[in-house]
Amino acid sequence: MTATVRVAVPRKGRPLEAVLERLATNVGIGDVADEISSTLRYEKSVTKGRADPERDVYERLADYSDLSDPERPEYTLLRDDRDGMPRRIVFDSLAVDAGDVRLLLVGREEPFRALRKHEFALGFDSADLVLEEVVALDEAGIADLADVNARIDPMESDVRVVSGLGDTVYHTLMATPETLPPGADLDREFVRGYEGPLCISPRYERLVEAVLGTGAIENVDFVYPADPAEEEAAIAETGLGVYLTVTGSTARDHGLVLGEHLFPSETVLMENEAEVRPPADAAKAVLSAPRDETQLVV
Repeated sequence: MTATVRVAVPRKGRPLEAVLERLATNVGIGDVADEISSTLRYEKSVTKGRADPERDVYERLADYSDLSDPERPEYTLLRDDRDGMPRRIVFDSLAVDAGDVRLLLVGREEPFRALRKHEFALGFDSADLVLEEVVALDEAGIADLADVNARIDPMESDVRVVSGLGDTVYHTLMATPETLPPGADLDREFVRGYEGPLCISPRYERLVEAVLGTGAIENVDFVYPADPAEEEAAIAETGLGVYLTVTGSTARDHGLVLGEHLFPSETVLMENEAEVRPPADAAKAVLSAPRDETQLVV
């Protein structure tokens, strides 16, 4: 009988789509992966008020989830954090036949924390959360995923990063031209010699401290945008900041210079080392990076 391994995954958004793309590549579930992504994108548009469905949320949920077929994806309702706390349809679970092992993808709001509590041996979540919660602060900064595991205190957590999924956007330095001296590079060394305000999202304060290093921010004062939707505008007013960006096109619209990519914000495969044993190690091999991608040494 094929063993089943439970894997914690995000319930929605870019991280879940990255997991589904990995499984489409490694296991061949392209059709169901596309179906889940399309369903959740539509439900997001409903949540955002961009779509007006004829059926109510319970009718749509019943249509999406066929409980009589164990191979079909299942969805559930989650309270949204907007005014009135409306219900939103999100991913719940999917069983995937992966040859020698059967994967049961289980939706969690916080997969990383579920691994930390030893509820799962394997899971996927944003690399940002690892930096924010268990990576030790040091004078030197962190530049990539390979640096992360070395900074996790084994007394603090058994969770380690195995590999990234490549759905990468970067925490990037940005500055106004007036902030940069002629010929200066906008990089970590510039921040180390800088004294003044640095604009960041308040939820990324510890992440930025870990990425830049405590030595680089010794003379920096963190300031925060009044409106999170206008972070790049706030950086332009401040003169220097860190922002999560894909192409930087909107930063240029605010007259900002793009500097060093500080850290890749991507979905990562994680393991709880204390829980990985057969058959979880077989599932880890299935979920790990394709041969043309780099895996971390853990």
